[in-house]
Amino acid sequence: MKIGFIGLGNMARAIIGGMLEQGIVSVEEICGSAKTQATRDAVREQLGIDVKASNAAVAEEAQTLILAVKPQFLADVIGEIRDAVQPDTLIISIAAGKTLAWLEQAFGRRVKLVRCMPNTPALVGEACTGVCVNGAVSEEETKYSLKLMESFGKASLVEERLMDAVGAVSGSSPAYVFLFIEAMADAGVAAGMPRAQAYEFAAQAVYGSAKLVLETGKHPGELKDMVCSPGGTTIEGLRVLEESAFRGAVMNALLATVEKSRNL
Repeated sequence: MKIGFIGLGNMARAIIGGMLEQGIVSVEEICGSAKTQATRDAVREQLGIDVKASNAAVAEEAQTLILAVKPQFLADVIGEIRDAVQPDTLIISIAAGKTLAWLEQAFGRRVKLVRCMPNTPALVGEACTGVCVNGAVSEEETKYSLKLMESFGKASLVEERLMDAVGAVSGSSPAYVFLFIEAMADAGVAAGMPRAQAYEFAAQAVYGSAKLVLETGKHPGELKDMVCSPGGTTIEGLRVLEESAFRGAVMNALLATVEKSRNL
């Protein structure tokens, strides 16, 4: 089965890399297209796949077609490829905010559609991807789509009404986590720690804490309480965070991204 990618940016490259590493497909079974010659040359050299200048050529050849372009460019891209897409092609979109209904309307006919929301940890094989499908997609095709997304991290089937929340909680939130790591490292530097070491300590603390949540299954609040000794340093830091409305700020940030996604 030929898998085609329209758009060969960082996310597409991460997905392709995961598929190849997991042995789901071979290099010969993947093709893709990109807007610039520089990108086409770089991907051809990095991954060894067949790279074309024409989006329509990729769409015509692929049995599974992954749309990996930014939401603002998706309508134009679909306009280029809609006549080239075969009736039985499985179409997977990773564009934020574009619903299954919007995609079907853009194609102008009933097509097999899968909507996915991966996040940037896909670059290191640790993505968390939400997946939903339309009624034209079979159970077997749904399982296949999940298998593709699981090649570079975790993937879960969700109701489409939750996809904007998925985008906020996992899609956008790495940026907020990076900001948190940077802020912790800045504090370490202010306390005298070398910059490189401060980043390492801060990043490892976040990584280890996330792993603790996932592997123990304990509630984050319970794990938080385990760190806070009576009258200790950690509870004093939490008091300051609460005074600064830390949790409220995080919730407001994620809800703002949900609203933005709904209006794309």
